Amino acid sequence: MFRKAAVPTVSNGSYLQGQADGKLSSLDSGQPAQEEKVVLKKKVTLLRGISIIIGTIIGAGIFISPKGILKNTGSVGMSLTVWTVCGILSLFGALCYAELGTCIKKSGGHYTYILEAFGPLPAFVRVWVELLIIRPAATAVISLAFGRYILEPFFMQCEIPELAIKLITAVGITLVMVLNSTSVSWSARIQIFLTFCKLVAILIIIVPGVIQLIKGETQHFKNAFAGNDASVMGLPLAFYSGMYAYSGWFYLNFVTEEVENPEKNIPLAICISMIIVTVGYVLTNVAYFTTISAGELLLSKAVAVTFAERLMGDFSLAVPVFVALSCFGSMNGGVFAVSRMFFVASREGHLPEILSMIHVRKHTPLPAVIVLHPLTMIMLFNGDLYSLLNFLSFARWLFIGLVVAGLIYLRYKRPDMPRPFKVPLFIPALFSFTCLFMVALSLYSDPVNTGIGFAITLTGIPAYYLFIVWDNKPKWFRKLLEVLEYSYLNLWPRDDSVELHYLGKRKNILLFKVEWIDVKIFLPAVTMKVNNF
Repeated sequence: MFRKAAVPTVSNGSYLQGQADGKLSSLDSGQPAQEEKVVLKKKVTLLRGISIIIGTIIGAGIFISPKGILKNTGSVGMSLTVWTVCGILSLFGALCYAELGTCIKKSGGHYTYILEAFGPLPAFVRVWVELLIIRPAATAVISLAFGRYILEPFFMQCEIPELAIKLITAVGITLVMVLNSTSVSWSARIQIFLTFCKLVAILIIIVPGVIQLIKGETQHFKNAFAGNDASVMGLPLAFYSGMYAYSGWFYLNFVTEEVENPEKNIPLAICISMIIVTVGYVLTNVAYFTTISAGELLLSKAVAVTFAERLMGDFSLAVPVFVALSCFGSMNGGVFAVSRMFFVASREGHLPEILSMIHVRKHTPLPAVIVLHPLTMIMLFNGDLYSLLNFLSFARWLFIGLVVAGLIYLRYKRPDMPRPFKVPLFIPALFSFTCLFMVALSLYSDPVNTGIGFAITLTGIPAYYLFIVWDNKPKWFRKLLEVLEYSYLNLWPRDDSVELHYLGKRKNILLFKVEWIDVKIFLPAVTMKVNNF
């Protein structure tokens, strides 16, 4: 069930561990249960941190359709300027998160920093919107691109059936969930491999583009700023598109507790990743314009495929495969990181307690990963994904702006907090102002979608008072929450050697039956952490 958070500080979350032989201690046996922490291991090295950031940032957009910026800026020169400025702004935001990640050494990203700076209500609203809408919809969108492009080589001469795309997408989503539930190490290794594939894909575009420039193919750069003038309505949408393409630089902060030597590795990983991505994005767009005119780019459904068909002939068939691998990497990195936000929010009492449990041997936040699966599937088969993302894209930047404003607030509220990495004050001031300014302009340029997104976000306020603050809930309401939570518990995959069944709740005691020793295990509900998952 949801639990009322006592203080806005993340707890250590100790776990009741089994005996040395793997058996759970019984209270009737006379042997006291040995209490020992089961924690997420520090397995994220500098290289793995870089792969998480790059692998999550580079998705399908740069390969498929970077025309959103061109459409809203009106010229080649202005579009390249926006790409560069968005990269620099993203670097500024990433540096702010590097400071926060080194002085608040807790996983959870946005949620944790808002909780520390502004308290539980805005933090709950953030995780509420992320869990119900943003993350399932974002995962479904990027996975649909994966499904489409993994099937592209098999349907070159005809349209791909929508059902086939959704079925292969469902397989991809399930594979990502299983991978992240099974092993942190394997998830990180695969992320490194997929990041390498993404960088190879970008080089496949950049190198021919540079060759074209050397040959003098610069006709599309003449009068680069000529064309339709950028309007006040279009510029915020152009910046939204650009910042969305760079989004993902904050995901390493979601797994801070798993990063080796975070004081050193978080800032290094963020700086290296953002420089690589910014240079790669700008050069990729320059490469496109060596071969494709602005008008042709706006008409193309998949710019990278059009570019490859003109310059590479049959080798262009490899491009859809690289796009699919790129999408899979973004799916994997996003699920790996965001599941830690849910884990920490549960540890704080803002989400059901089940989500704060860790597999005692695999050391993965298994339930926090699995909870995304049904929600993403619902979005995939029933949701209007793109509308949802339009409604809530402003919410992401609203809360990121709030987080960075919180950094400035913490400088004055807690000046003695150790800060191994510290950015000049103008960087968080400029970045938070830019985020909040974009949000305000979006209210002007797209009031309907932004207004709907704002209304959806506000539903987190009554939910906070209903689930967190309200102590005297009716018995039927508490029972309903309990049934829902532990019905979900019984759906999890378990170790072959044990069958653990939830029997019920007596006062503040949870009763379980372990099948192979046939005893009842009594654990206090407040500290209950279940073994053998």
